[in-house]
Amino acid sequence: MSKEIYRAQARVVGGRENGHGRTSDGALDVQLRPPGNDEGATNPEQLFAVGYAACFEGAIRVCARRQRFEIDDVTIDSSVALLSAEQRSFALAVEFDIALPEIDDPARAAEIVAAAHQICPYSRATRGNVEMSLRVNGQAVELDAA
Repeated sequence: MSKEIYRAQARVVGGRENGHGRTSDGALDVQLRPPGNDEGATNPEQLFAVGYAACFEGAIRVCARRQRFEIDDVTIDSSVALLSAEQRSFALAVEFDIALPEIDDPARAAEIVAAAHQICPYSRATRGNVEMSLRVNGQAVELDAA
């Protein structure tokens, strides 16, 4: 049985068309609009890009520590694409371009990022459901299908 570590709560009214979202603590309070709208609002894909990258960064730090590397500077440029899919549905594709400047060995950097992909809660939740592409220090990272 899993032990709950944290629970986030939010309320959204109006969805992506003309919505508003707010977390229970008020730390995040955003107007929501469809992608491409320039009304000073955000969209779910942008929120997902930020949330997933932030979570993944934490997983990278955990995996680096497990391999006895202390890293201070992690940068993730994230991209989330909204795709049309079969049967008039939608899908997502995610790309992360990760910089780990403190790790010079390309194989070690790829190993840490691949391990992070195995433990990150977002990666675990979307595995097999969301196309994922990872690069670290300019090199593609091969991902296990599992």
